[in-house]
Amino acid sequence: MKTIINLPKPDVEGAVPLEQAIMLRRSRRDFLRRPLTLEQIGQLLWSAQGKSTMGPFRNTPSAGATYPLEIFTVVEKGLFQYFPNEHSLKQILDRDIRAQLASAAWGQEFIAVAPLTIIFTAEFSRTTKRYGQRGIRYVYMEAGHAAQNVHLQAETLHLGSVAVGAFDDAAVKGILFLPSNLEPLYMVVVGHYH
Repeated sequence: MKTIINLPKPDVEGAVPLEQAIMLRRSRRDFLRRPLTLEQIGQLLWSAQGKSTMGPFRNTPSAGATYPLEIFTVVEKGLFQYFPNEHSLKQILDRDIRAQLASAAWGQEFIAVAPLTIIFTAEFSRTTKRYGQRGIRYVYMEAGHAAQNVHLQAETLHLGSVAVGAFDDAAVKGILFLPSNLEPLYMVVVGHYH
């Protein structure tokens, strides 16, 4: 049986103004090997796809509330999937796959060091069933919205982040044991930095 981790309740009254987070946001790749807390991981995931406190919706826009994204996290202790409705993580693998992920990202070695990589995957059919081929565009837009929330949330937590789009899709899919209906789209790597 795989471990379920209930994440701490997200902070909805952060101390850093949005404008300051926007101003400070930079791509950072010089990560320390210091792990993140469950509070930090939970806050980052909540910002990406967590449920809004203002009703049944999530924190990022989704065309027709079709929610095509599925989020996975890679940390030293393994691979986890995020479940927004429960604000929880389910363990998929219990071993460190960061070096494999760095290799699949064409040798971007900071991924092997960083304490957290958030991987945005999508089931395109959730959106294309409603919007046809144009729905593909909407899925990519949603991934961008969610990732930007993560970058800004990282700044408010005094963490660094960097977007990663350069990777071998098939290799990432294999490393994460993704089912055929999910495609990897985007990674955001987060951690304490020098």
